[in-house]
Amino acid sequence: MTTTHERELTPGVRIPLVGFGTYLIPDDEAAAAVETALVAGYRHVDTAEVYENETGVGEGLRRGVRQAGLERDDIFVTTKLWPLTQERNKTGAEAARSLDESLERLGLEQVDLYLIHAPFGREQRLEQWQALAEAYENGKARAIGVSNFNATHIDELIEAGLPVPHANQIELHPWSQKPELVAYLHHKSIMPVAYSSLAPLSTWRTAPGHASGKTEEMRAEGERPDHPFKKLADKYGVTEAQFLLGWGVQNGYPVLPKSTDPDRMRQNLDVLSLRIEDADMDAIRRLDRGPGLAWGEGDPTTSA
Repeated sequence: MTTTHERELTPGVRIPLVGFGTYLIPDDEAAAAVETALVAGYRHVDTAEVYENETGVGEGLRRGVRQAGLERDDIFVTTKLWPLTQERNKTGAEAARSLDESLERLGLEQVDLYLIHAPFGREQRLEQWQALAEAYENGKARAIGVSNFNATHIDELIEAGLPVPHANQIELHPWSQKPELVAYLHHKSIMPVAYSSLAPLSTWRTAPGHASGKTEEMRAEGERPDHPFKKLADKYGVTEAQFLLGWGVQNGYPVLPKSTDPDRMRQNLDVLSLRIEDADMDAIRRLDRGPGLAWGEGDPTTSA
């Protein structure tokens, strides 16, 4: 699986630039959604322990691979360690068990990328990262990384003599560009992977129970006909969603759009040929608003 639509994550491991996100897809709907995504052309599926849909995702992977005539090696699968139990942070041993349980639910012998979902608790972060390093060494994960970590969190891992993460999955879109953190990641050869790429859209997370830090004022702003992303999408002859995803891809970030609508799935995948002019990329840099919106309690990359 080697195309120009991928980036090298670590030697021998390449990550597709457009993946299928499964956050907020219930377990009983995940199999159909993942199968449809694979048939539509997606080759990266992103899930997590805390999404509580790994069983459905695993069934969808098996069905989709059969339906699309693929092999396991054609598919890139990411899942994430939820670093907390109900009472406390997980130990390293508990982190190792969590991966085994995720693999069992997914029906896989290994994942392509395993991440610590969020930076909760410094001492346990080190233990958990050691467990991920061991998973990488023993082949249960082809690559390992973190999610929602800032430079200080990652420096703690490196200063403890542990391996440098291969990736950091963070909220990235024109309203939350994180230039200093992205520059740090590039300096350390850590790949930024973008989630919530569509957060500026007025339609993002509007369903009941889909909470976020987005305000009603922000939603109303996104509905205006003169909204910057509407105008830019019109200029390039694409949808707003395609434009926002194309912005991420043009910056070199693998993106993880989520939809259960087959037509929208295909639209979201069809962004790899979009080329945004340098002047527009420069203008978008001035739209940055700082921390992300996906977590109602605040962007984890701003935590200590």
